[in-house]
Amino acid sequence: MEILEYRFLQHALMAAVLSGVTCGLIGSWVVSRRTVFISGGITHASFGGIGMATYLGWNPIVGAALVALLSAVGIEWAAERMKVREDSAIGIVWSVGMALGIVFISITPGYAPNLTAILFGNILTVTSGDLVAGGALAAAVVTLFAGWTRPLMYVAFDRDWARTQGVPVRMVGYGMAALAAMTVVLSIRAVGIVLLISLLTFPAVIVNSLTKSFPRIALWSAVVAVGANLAGLAASWRWNIPTGAATIFALVIMLIVVKFVSSQIKRKRAR
Repeated sequence: MEILEYRFLQHALMAAVLSGVTCGLIGSWVVSRRTVFISGGITHASFGGIGMATYLGWNPIVGAALVALLSAVGIEWAAERMKVREDSAIGIVWSVGMALGIVFISITPGYAPNLTAILFGNILTVTSGDLVAGGALAAAVVTLFAGWTRPLMYVAFDRDWARTQGVPVRMVGYGMAALAAMTVVLSIRAVGIVLLISLLTFPAVIVNSLTKSFPRIALWSAVVAVGANLAGLAASWRWNIPTGAATIFALVIMLIVVKFVSSQIKRKRAR
């Protein structure tokens, strides 16, 4: 309860909940579609926007948002229109974004900025503006998944069949890519570029070990992600360790426990 006594920790607590909800839901889509590394590509490409914004004197999050959106839409466009394999497009965007970020940071006049909080996250730096944007994004993602669960599932598993059911596949693809990009950008402060892919992947993998239902995976992935974020924040407060790393370790422990329990249940049923 000591966490609630300080304003910056209250912000961190709210950011942990909001980023957990959005990363859990978007992560369930990414994992189900088997394009986990699209989140990694967008995340690392956003580093180019951060470098560009630093060089131009802008807010780094604004630069990251612009590049992340362009990268997400570019990956979808290259895969659909140019017939480039999606994993190849992700690799190209990933490497070019990181290279641009390094170049812009290196030519920025004066001392090089401290990128530790951006690369590895510092949830204590979350601002009120970040919370407003994160709350709006979380509301949009929750509304989308609540009303469009079945069409999203169709597109994630079989685009051709989704078209036969009248689902606007192209619109869903671009829309989800844009939401993934904004989820990445608004979670950078909480988790960091390097560790963010884990928060998008682990919750869905953990829940998928217990159920194959897409609606359940989406719902419980959000719950698991929020729980891991809160556990990471508590561990960070208790032992003075980085919150992002603590969150990932919490997810690893959850995965090990779930895998062990599910294997034991399967053995008992086999007998």
